Amino acid sequence: MELRLRIGTRSSPLALWQAEWVRSELLKNPDVSSVEIVKIKTSGDKILDVPLAKVGGKGLFTKEIEEALLRNDVDMAVHSMKDVPTKAPEGLEVRIITERENPFDALVSGGKKFSDLPRDAKIGTSSLRRRAQLKKIRPDFQIIDVRGNVQSRMARLKNDGLDAVILAAAGMNRLGFGEHITEILPPSLSLPAVGQGALAIETRTGDSATFSAANKLHHQATSYCVEAERAFLKRLEGGCQAPIAGYATLSDGVLSLEGLVCDLEGNRYYRKVLAGKPAQSVEIGIALADKILGAGGGEVLDELYSRDD
Repeated sequence: MELRLRIGTRSSPLALWQAEWVRSELLKNPDVSSVEIVKIKTSGDKILDVPLAKVGGKGLFTKEIEEALLRNDVDMAVHSMKDVPTKAPEGLEVRIITERENPFDALVSGGKKFSDLPRDAKIGTSSLRRRAQLKKIRPDFQIIDVRGNVQSRMARLKNDGLDAVILAAAGMNRLGFGEHITEILPPSLSLPAVGQGALAIETRTGDSATFSAANKLHHQATSYCVEAERAFLKRLEGGCQAPIAGYATLSDGVLSLEGLVCDLEGNRYYRKVLAGKPAQSVEIGIALADKILGAGGGEVLDELYSRDD
């Protein structure tokens, strides 16, 4: 039986690029006769004048799409993996994770390298994770909250007189803006967000036909790494309200996970690494989180989660 599939997605240029890419890959399957893209506005798209950390964080860019999936209005959802909460709603599952694009952060400054940015430079980012890591290295930086799609954030560089904006390299590359990247920030300077650079394909539990049609997009090596990162984040009960970073690599049969928890200014800073077998990805993530919690990260998170400002 030929499948007619519907993909639920946000309507930002990057989200549509991601959905179109999945659509083109699905249509290579002879069992798939058509793929429709359904645009859905999420809470995160509607609230643009408030920093993410103050909106709530978890599910901001997925909730409405998941509700459409549960109503059978769409057959699958395509998300940026870093936007996906660590626990799926009952009846849904994320079992397909695509091969990762560049997972690192990118500096967009019109030409100036990070080391050449002037004192008291104005840096645009909406991420507490990026803010804290930048402030640890350059306490003089003025961090300006910028929200919106990739194009609008790039435009603020000129319109608001910013010295630089920090964006995910993956989104820049996917949209064809790679030439605007001044410098890729190494993980030693800016450890990436959990899942950054990978896509998640979410389906209804038990929908074997849709899962089978999309399963060729699953990339096992990326999946091991993302599973470790998300287990780390889940153990920390992390969302957008705290500077948390996690990045795993897989090489020569060894999975290595580096994790970070710190306060908003990068003063109390807990960063550790743990390695093991890929099949132990979840256990590695949980164990690393416990190491950081025990070292002092737990107190930092307790303080951040109890903030009401």
